[in-house]
Amino acid sequence: MSSILSTFHFSRAFSHQRMSLATYCIICCRRIGTLTPPPKSTTYWRDIRNVIKFTGSLILGGSLFLTYEVWALKKSLTLDTQVVEREKMKSYIYVHTVSLDDRENYGITYQARKELHKAVRKVLATSAKILRGPFADPFSTVDVEDHECAVWLLLRKSQSGDRAARLQSVQEMSETHHWHDYQYRIIAQACDLRTLIGLARSKESDPRFFLPPPPLPSLKEDSSIEEELRQLLASLPQTELDECIQYFTSLALSESSQSLAAQKGGLWCFGGNGLPYAESFGEVPSATVEMFCLEALVKHSEISTHCDQIEANGGLQLLQRLYQLHKDCPKIQRNIMRIIGNMALNEHLHSTIVRSGWVSILAEAMKSPRIMEASHAARTLANLDRETMREKYHDGVYVLHPQYRTSQPIKADVLFIHGLMGAAFKTWRQQDSEQVLTEKILEDEARYTTCWPKTWLARDCPALRIISVEYDTSLSDWRTRCPVERKSIAFRSNELLRKLRAAGVGERPVIWVSHSMGGLLVKKMLLEASKKPEMSTIINNTRGIIFYSVPHHGSHLAEYSVNIRYLLFPSLEVKELSKDSPALKTLQDDFLEFAKDKNFQVLNFVETLPTYIGSMIKLHVVPVESADLGIGDLIPVDVDHLNICKPKKKDAFLYQRTLQFICETLAKDLEN
Repeated sequence: MSSILSTFHFSRAFSHQRMSLATYCIICCRRIGTLTPPPKSTTYWRDIRNVIKFTGSLILGGSLFLTYEVWALKKSLTLDTQVVEREKMKSYIYVHTVSLDDRENYGITYQARKELHKAVRKVLATSAKILRGPFADPFSTVDVEDHECAVWLLLRKSQSGDRAARLQSVQEMSETHHWHDYQYRIIAQACDLRTLIGLARSKESDPRFFLPPPPLPSLKEDSSIEEELRQLLASLPQTELDECIQYFTSLALSESSQSLAAQKGGLWCFGGNGLPYAESFGEVPSATVEMFCLEALVKHSEISTHCDQIEANGGLQLLQRLYQLHKDCPKIQRNIMRIIGNMALNEHLHSTIVRSGWVSILAEAMKSPRIMEASHAARTLANLDRETMREKYHDGVYVLHPQYRTSQPIKADVLFIHGLMGAAFKTWRQQDSEQVLTEKILEDEARYTTCWPKTWLARDCPALRIISVEYDTSLSDWRTRCPVERKSIAFRSNELLRKLRAAGVGERPVIWVSHSMGGLLVKKMLLEASKKPEMSTIINNTRGIIFYSVPHHGSHLAEYSVNIRYLLFPSLEVKELSKDSPALKTLQDDFLEFAKDKNFQVLNFVETLPTYIGSMIKLHVVPVESADLGIGDLIPVDVDHLNICKPKKKDAFLYQRTLQFICETLAKDLEN
């Protein structure tokens, strides 16, 4: 009973409390409704919230901005400023130009960014010193502007230990054409030897990458270039010389211009190029005497120890002076290029050649529209470029394609070998308007027209390396380049084989293209290579041979020697071409035996028209029966001996059939 009463009292108390709480809430609501608006305290807190929102946004945006600036700054954190410090010692000074964009140079944002970069850089440099990090040295002495980062990053990349990175940096530099002038000059001053040579061998490189050559030393008092050349020759060793080098050197040293004219008074011939001396006993032009000295220097430069002497005695500067003095004389310039190209075969001389300013001269010559000048410069730069080239190109071996660095993979070689009185470039030009077989052809610079292997073939088959070879020949001994020089086909083939092997011939599939006596040299080279194990790759990789009017069984040329003044004393080359030559018969028999089990293709062309020799007689130099090797197709063409290898135009039968043979023979190699 008592428990029931307790429950009853608890329920009443709880109900009373609920009623009191409800009453209190109603009273409070009525009071609030009758109160006046709250004071400004509510507005104050709302403003604070807005300030907090704005401040938070500002802090967040600022943090993002600082993060971006630090990230942008990190692009310049790997600069090697030792290069910059070294450049302070150089004589070339270039002032940084002001940007053309005024908004970049003025205003609080620009100044703030600049100061921020400086502050962060100091912090990083200090922390790196304390922690012995990698950034202490680069950032302790240099402040690089943001727009200069690309220049210095490329410079550092070009000096990387990774060869692929170095090559990529040179390519990126060569493709850059939007920099300011001073930025190109920074590269020109700060880049190393490899980068400079790589830029010179890049087709699209801006010429501002190359500083002008340093000033040349003055000539000695009461001295001339001719006298300086003779003194340079006199300083060279007189050992290890063949008879021809001794012959040219002794004449250049002992004879004056007047005595040379009095002694010869006629036409001399150098290196396959006729040089007209005075027809009377008058004074010989100094350029002719200089040419005579240069021919001796070309031969001396083929000997490594003599190259060292030429460099030590100021030969690089003297040759540069002569080159600049005779800008209107391509023959002198070509012989100078031959000397520099020979010296470049010696890697220990590369730095000296670069420092003397020759790279800028070679880079300019590479872009010359004259094929000979560009090809001589390309040979020299290829010999200097040890970053991408393993091959070395000796005197007389010229790459017609590719002459620049290229990403195009080279899959095969095509070699062009000229014939009697030919040359590496003029033999393979387009068809002549005249048909005169005399050595005066070589004097006419205007006759060096388009070289079809360099233009047409390179465009149609870009995956080929196209090489043209040059060697000296003459029709008669009394007009030979050197009176004591009598070189047989066997001697020349061994000499050329050595040079071609140094150029890497044999490492890829090969097609040989030859004209006249050049075909005999090809046959002899293949026979000699088959006897030497180290030359076996040349045999194994020979895919085909093209013969343009090659006298496999001899020529009538020597038979007319007594009737033609140019052949009054036929040279050894001409004698070896006679029909009764035992050496020629042995060569033909041996080659047929050698070729029986070899799997290479052969294509023969032969002339059907006579060739004019001088003004007295015309001669069918290589008759059809002599041009028949006994292997491969024999195609007669209605042209003379000179034009059998000179198509009139690109769609001419001669070129199209040659192109077809090359493409079909190398089809599998080019596909791979």
